[in-house]
Amino acid sequence: MPDGGYRPAVNVQFAGDTATQIITGFDVTNEGSDQNQLSPMLEQIHENTGKYPNGALVDGGFTNKKEIENCTSKGVTIYGPVSKPKDETRDPHKPLDSDSQAVADWRQRMGTDEAKEIYKERAATAECINAIARNRGLRQFTVRGLKKVKTVLLWFVLAHNLMREAALRPTAA
Repeated sequence: MPDGGYRPAVNVQFAGDTATQIITGFDVTNEGSDQNQLSPMLEQIHENTGKYPNGALVDGGFTNKKEIENCTSKGVTIYGPVSKPKDETRDPHKPLDSDSQAVADWRQRMGTDEAKEIYKERAATAECINAIARNRGLRQFTVRGLKKVKTVLLWFVLAHNLMREAALRPTAA
């Protein structure tokens, strides 16, 4: 835990469609970091929808070189913040000599105004889905164990997607 203590905790991830806020994938782990969670989520989305998304808007916890390379190899464009360099004089969007082509492209892309505008969609989708989950009571789980927590999340995802579908359905004139 951030305070140095140890308590039962889970790490929940949702993947959502930016146009509809439909949840396209979800998972729960007991790992304290998101560092290796992006590839499994993309595989789940592929399994659920039959294709990989064109792009992924992720927070800084998901952006590591291995994940960027893996996702790029599947045709997924990553939009996520570039870490601030230790050397404050170095441009974070300038590729490093040690960067693969995928990582270099990501660094350069995230320095563009276009990528920054695309990344703003994350607040209206991913953060909105997370806020809805909290507002509907998913702050703490009253069950223990990853399987049970995943079951609770599945019920939430089903209810959320049904409500989104109803909200998106055209009304009769």
